[in-house]
Amino acid sequence: MNTDVLNRLKNAGLLSEQNPDMGFVSTGSYALNKVISGDYTKGVPIGMITQFHGEASTAKTVFATHILKEAQEKGYYTMLVDSENAYNPVFAKSLGIDPAKLIYAAPETLEDCFQVIEDTVLAIRETDSDTPIVVAYDSIAVSPSKAEYEAESYDGNNMQGAVRAKSTGAALRKINPLMRKHKVALVIINQIRNKVGVMFGNPETAAAGGKALEYYLGVNIKTISNKTSDLIKDDNKQIVGIQGRLRNTKNKVSVPFRETTFKLIYDEGLDPYEGVLDTLVAEDVVTRSGAWYTVVETGKKFQSKELSALLSDQTDEGFAPVRKLLGESS
Repeated sequence: MNTDVLNRLKNAGLLSEQNPDMGFVSTGSYALNKVISGDYTKGVPIGMITQFHGEASTAKTVFATHILKEAQEKGYYTMLVDSENAYNPVFAKSLGIDPAKLIYAAPETLEDCFQVIEDTVLAIRETDSDTPIVVAYDSIAVSPSKAEYEAESYDGNNMQGAVRAKSTGAALRKINPLMRKHKVALVIINQIRNKVGVMFGNPETAAAGGKALEYYLGVNIKTISNKTSDLIKDDNKQIVGIQGRLRNTKNKVSVPFRETTFKLIYDEGLDPYEGVLDTLVAEDVVTRSGAWYTVVETGKKFQSKELSALLSDQTDEGFAPVRKLLGESS
């Protein structure tokens, strides 16, 4: 390759000089980390946009909170864009968020949300050119476009959705190049709505973003939880949490279309080990015979209900190979 040619180019270089791996931030779930990145210790990619979308009360905001918590523990900058004005700081703190290290903004319109993200990233980069930045936008489904917000009445029209999708596309075209350039992981929360009058096929559609958002995503995760059968109750029949599934519908860093499960206990947060056992069996790290499981390398036998306690016990050498995979080796 003639280096003189490259020296004369301002916006081009060799592919071999590019760094596709800018790091990852854990989701708080080992199994979901594996689904997204192919590695239990990684998670959502820095330099890309990740979306969590699903119906109401399916743990979307909880996953965003865990990602912000993990980012803070790594010493990264963290920011929450709260367009819902419903973020609970007490609950966030109970999950490990340090409010003193979380940049908070609650803009009124979709355009303002993206603008405050851009302004914050550029302001940080004026003094720190390298530390990753993790931003959670909760949620794009609630943010009105400027046209909607400035309308004199509450009467809707058939063009509002198109105008909003157009505004989203314009905002994403501007902000997407900043992700990799400035080491930013943007986590967008979205909602699912049902199309009216659909008789056949899937009536579900994303509440916001149109097709543009789907194209810009590096990772897309759908959260699924039934409001009756997936409720977790204690011995007194009181609801203490929910469980459900996570479906990866787009992935630019690993294999797409994989699923796992999640479990959320309201006063504790996500169970980090939920879903891991199925993956360990699929990878032949653990074998199953009836209700009993065996760690292949050590011969350690256990039952599924014992998994969390056994993994937490650093003195149990029978689980050392599994803890090593999860990055929990002492």
